[in-house]
Amino acid sequence: MAESLKSPALKFSDKIVVITGSGTGIGQAIAKKFAESGASIVIMGRRKEPLDQTTEILNDIMKKVGSSGTVRSFSGVDVSDERGINEMFSNIKQEFGKVDIIVNNAGVSGPVKTFTNASFQDFKDCVAIHLTGTFWTSIQGLKAMDKGSKIITIATFFTEENKYEQRPYRFRTPYTAAQGAKNRLAEALAWELVERGIKSVATNPGPVHSDRIYKTVYPKAAAEFLRIGGYPGLDSTEVELSATNGLDLLGESQEVFSKGIMKIAQQISNSRSSISSPPPPLTTTTSPTAVADNLTTDQDGLNKTIEGMLMKIQEIAEKIQNNTSKMIVDNEFLSQEEVADMVLTLSDDTISKLINGRIIPNDRVFYPVKPIVGTSIDNTNLENLKEKVVIITTTSSKEKDVQQIINLANKLNEIGVKQVIILSKNDGDDTQFYKDFHSHSLDLADEEKVKKIFNTAKTKFGSIDAVIHITGEYDYNRSLSSLSREEWDRLVENFIHIPGLITREAVKFMSPADAIQKPSQFKDSKGIIVILGPDSPSGKKISGLSRARSEVFRGALRPYTATVNQELSDVLGSKIKLNLILAGNIEGIESNMDNVITSVLNLIAGSSLNKNESIFYIDEGKKENRKKEK
Repeated sequence: MAESLKSPALKFSDKIVVITGSGTGIGQAIAKKFAESGASIVIMGRRKEPLDQTTEILNDIMKKVGSSGTVRSFSGVDVSDERGINEMFSNIKQEFGKVDIIVNNAGVSGPVKTFTNASFQDFKDCVAIHLTGTFWTSIQGLKAMDKGSKIITIATFFTEENKYEQRPYRFRTPYTAAQGAKNRLAEALAWELVERGIKSVATNPGPVHSDRIYKTVYPKAAAEFLRIGGYPGLDSTEVELSATNGLDLLGESQEVFSKGIMKIAQQISNSRSSISSPPPPLTTTTSPTAVADNLTTDQDGLNKTIEGMLMKIQEIAEKIQNNTSKMIVDNEFLSQEEVADMVLTLSDDTISKLINGRIIPNDRVFYPVKPIVGTSIDNTNLENLKEKVVIITTTSSKEKDVQQIINLANKLNEIGVKQVIILSKNDGDDTQFYKDFHSHSLDLADEEKVKKIFNTAKTKFGSIDAVIHITGEYDYNRSLSSLSREEWDRLVENFIHIPGLITREAVKFMSPADAIQKPSQFKDSKGIIVILGPDSPSGKKISGLSRARSEVFRGALRPYTATVNQELSDVLGSKIKLNLILAGNIEGIESNMDNVITSVLNLIAGSSLNKNESIFYIDEGKKENRKKEK
């Protein structure tokens, strides 16, 4: 290994390296390292100007080190764009004949706000960049890769699991779901590509010095704290408006800053005027000049309030940065060059062979969190469910899942719930499965239809007390690298998008109607949500490959659950709780349906409300809860 690391300076001189998101930041730093080592480099991104600048930088480096490598730039290519990625790799194969290394680096901040207030489209866009972009770039790149090639994926330390812990990342639910799945995808691809001699490795850098953190993530997180916690003189919507339009003003000249503040203040003034009563008429004792003076004074006061709020955001952002650095062993964020060095090292032939299929936790961060993973659910009084309204949603029409839902609904009716509503995602004629219950067939990925049905349920029955979502599972024997884009997108929709949408809408309709505009109202909200995620693979002999494939979307739901609960309890002060059940066990024994139903019933009756645990491996406990394989 030591000899490998001491190889000549131009050790990658015969390699073709594709780096996504490489016009700026970490991607550019990685491209520079490979240029110094002699590689030919393909850079790509959405904006042409930074890619042109990076091309000049890389050409200069290659000239200085005496490299014969070349640079090819693809601008206007978004990693989530199927056609753009397809065309890019087609061109790469024609021009270079092969691809030796893919570095999946492209990423976005995504919505930095509580999941209740983030738009569904922003959620999907974030997942599309981080997860689907990584998947599709890798799959298309494989068409030009031979034995000895590598796929290096950059994820984040915020989604990795440790013992019985699961790291949440408040205000970043789609980001954590996508990154969690991305880590598990890197592992699964390593298993699938063994016979082709292609390596797949992921790395989880800790906090890195970057404009994204300093100018976007931390300030937006600080603004979200103020939107929820409040700022004197501004309501939550005004805080959000001020932050949205004012964060870019931080660091600008005093003139630009002041003009920007005045513009924001005018927007708020206009908004207030449009919803308030008209001013009283002039009297003989009130002159027009006095009225104008009062308006000017109010405007000046609003200017100062907005300025103070932006300064407070800056103060909180710096505090977040400082607190984060204290969790790092030497209190230092990684530099972009250090991350680039890591990627270069992982691309080494010997190193990549030693760590193939691993997630390298090079974050150096001690991130203390509460243990939230359990293997058992306490029995509780199911009489608590009497007169409750329960909604069951599913994206599966498999016989096992259908029967499970029917049995669950029958049990709820026996207990005496007020109403059971079953919502299934299908072609419209599968409601026959649930003909004996109040059921509807609809597209559960359609935001407006989901909102409408939840609103109807709340209007008709007065409350929504519990929501149970059943994802079903997918074919763990099917190679991920053989999936079409349509098949992959369907998996992402079923196991990430829809659980995210159902959870968000459930919380909103379990809460007071004005909680979105007045976050303090979430403190009055109560309810239970249970996601029954994909089962572990079952059978007498289960390969590591099947296990790795099964973990991709389980790996999305775990950090998502942790983040949602942190936002609900720690940020919003809500008494709503999200629980995740992952059935099946490492022995390959199929989950017992009665055990699953009992677990779900106990959770929605409140079994876990006063406990840390929210992710449950219910079949890893007592053997009597398992059904032996026949």
